[in-house]
Amino acid sequence: MNIDQLKLENQICFKIYTAEREITKLYRDLLHELNVTYPQYLVLLLLWEKNSLSVKELGQRLFLDSGTLTPMLKRMETNGLVERKRSLEDERSVIISLTEKGSALKEKAACIPSQLIENISIKKDELTLLNQTLTSMLEQLQNQSGK
Repeated sequence: MNIDQLKLENQICFKIYTAEREITKLYRDLLHELNVTYPQYLVLLLLWEKNSLSVKELGQRLFLDSGTLTPMLKRMETNGLVERKRSLEDERSVIISLTEKGSALKEKAACIPSQLIENISIKKDELTLLNQTLTSMLEQLQNQSGK
């Protein structure tokens, strides 16, 4: 067995974990003006694409269970960003839709992706490669876990 495999600096998961934490800190500063958390921002990104989705669809797209998602959506509703309504087709399903206030945040948020990249100071080709690598890795992990 190669003992170097057990060194912390050789652990890919540790690098992903610490990079995620640092990126989340950057997002926290960028999202402060919008008064949303990073997970709430992710919900808004999806709703800006579709305007309304079921809680189940949001959970699947964000890889969050309803126990995590529901309280967050309630807070977003309290803050006037989204509204929750029972589906007319299936009463068991809850549909999340943007409010006018939630829709208006899209314009304010438009600069966030470029500001994040600027703060990270990563070259465009490196970012493209990283995105492709992480997408492939995530697909492989999902295939292994059956998701």
